[in-house]
Amino acid sequence: MVDQTQPKDESARAERAADLPAPRSAGHAGLASIISRIEQAVEEETVAMRTDTSFDLRASNARKSRYLYELSRAVKNNGGAELADEQRAAIVRLREKLAKNEAAILAHLSAVNEVATLIQGAIQRAEADGTYSAGEFARR
Repeated sequence: MVDQTQPKDESARAERAADLPAPRSAGHAGLASIISRIEQAVEEETVAMRTDTSFDLRASNARKSRYLYELSRAVKNNGGAELADEQRAAIVRLREKLAKNEAAILAHLSAVNEVATLIQGAIQRAEADGTYSAGEFARR
């Protein structure tokens, strides 16, 4: 008597395996790790720009540039594979954090512009007080 349960067991295993999520590749794990580091760097920068007057913006920009380079390499090495749901969710979270970061950067730039405008106005008023006018030199 031939046991015909073997093919059924194999097909059942194949069906169960098809229902399971695909195993995470090293590329997927690396991409998730990079996205997580970028999220953390952006969050830290956003908070620091709002609270720390001695925040090193240059160092933060260098770190974000390095992470962007790592991200572009990880995406390239992903070989066009589809992103996992968790990676898509991480990218959405990153976009939200980048929007908040952009708002903080724009507020910082606006403040710098306002200070520069105040200094420029003070310089112009100082120059317009007549100290260096042609008429002042003619009287002497």
